[in-house]
Amino acid sequence: MPELEKLPEEHIYHAYGIYFLTSQHRIVRRLKKRYTPAIHGNKAWRSSFLLMDYFLHYPFRRGAEVLEIGCGWGPAGVFCARRMKAKVLGVDLDENVFPFLEMLAGLNEVEIETRRMDFADIDAEILDSKRIVMGSDICFWDKLVDPLFGLISRSIECGVQRIVITDPGRPTFYELADRCAKTFDRVVLRSWYAVEPNRTTGEVLEIRG
Repeated sequence: MPELEKLPEEHIYHAYGIYFLTSQHRIVRRLKKRYTPAIHGNKAWRSSFLLMDYFLHYPFRRGAEVLEIGCGWGPAGVFCARRMKAKVLGVDLDENVFPFLEMLAGLNEVEIETRRMDFADIDAEILDSKRIVMGSDICFWDKLVDPLFGLISRSIECGVQRIVITDPGRPTFYELADRCAKTFDRVVLRSWYAVEPNRTTGEVLEIRG
């Protein structure tokens, strides 16, 4: 059972050792008046907590270089930086998510590098140094399957050790998982659940290089 912790003020919650702000918090409300994410980057999505729970059970080396793709507010990246001391780069096509990511990183006293990039633009220059590529709730449109598969392929070619993607279980995600299973040797698809901040169920796709 997660330890009960008294929070310092209203509209803050705690999960997997990380602090989060709800949409009603004054800082989030202020940010939303100035920045309007356009590609579903309007909150910390629940599949991020699947990723956090999964890495607690299947951890990676502390201090590793991590790439969070389609990072949005970057909750999983903040978790990796805080709990695993990872060096994290968060990339997203929508630059309006970065002020929210910076807010979350600052709240948890970590630093996350950010870049505005499409999946197709993530090349060997970025991937060569990364040990982990991860993402959550990133395969929600049919048109994302091909570029994500291409990114996974490039990651394997560049020596990335683990690619981990979580999802609530959309048809597009299963299509991506099926293509990976037919192409790569070390692919695992697991049903998973997280217990914080509420119970969340979904799927974890892991491809190992």
